[in-house]
Amino acid sequence: MRGLLLFLLLLFHVPGLYAGTDDQAVWLLVDDQTSTLHVYRGDQEIEQFSPVSLGRGGARRLRFSGDRATPTGEFHVNWINLDSRFNIFLGLDYPTLAHAREAREVGILSDDEFYDYLSYYRRHGAPPQDTVLGGNIGIHGLGESDPVLHQRFNWTDGCVAVTNQQIERLTDLVKLGTKVIIR
Repeated sequence: MRGLLLFLLLLFHVPGLYAGTDDQAVWLLVDDQTSTLHVYRGDQEIEQFSPVSLGRGGARRLRFSGDRATPTGEFHVNWINLDSRFNIFLGLDYPTLAHAREAREVGILSDDEFYDYLSYYRRHGAPPQDTVLGGNIGIHGLGESDPVLHQRFNWTDGCVAVTNQQIERLTDLVKLGTKVIIR
């Protein structure tokens, strides 16, 4: 029975898992190699923020809860906290369906955990934040954090950090559903 439900969830459209594209939409590219966040409108770069700080555990495709790594891949802004301890927090839809599928394929998520992930996503329109892959990943400001530390080290628990001024500018540019690529 569970296998049939899993098949049906995958077969039918799950709300929020797919976003339409717009050739002139704003989207973000975070480049781990250059410690830079690029803001694009369509294929034209309109702003660039550097340096950005990533997770202390580096950047990798699949991360585990607590390993302080920043996940790579394609995400979307799915919540915004304007009253964060980091000034502003742009929450990402991590772990995405692609991350969950990959984690299932390599044995990080069991079939039951993957089914629970899909069920939660279907009910809430967003991924669960308490899987073995972690959660609460986003782009945020410094809040009261040390700007000197930010310029010298990757210091986050898996997020992408920019300065308070930069996160305020980003908040003016993005909206719910904005595509974010971290590589």
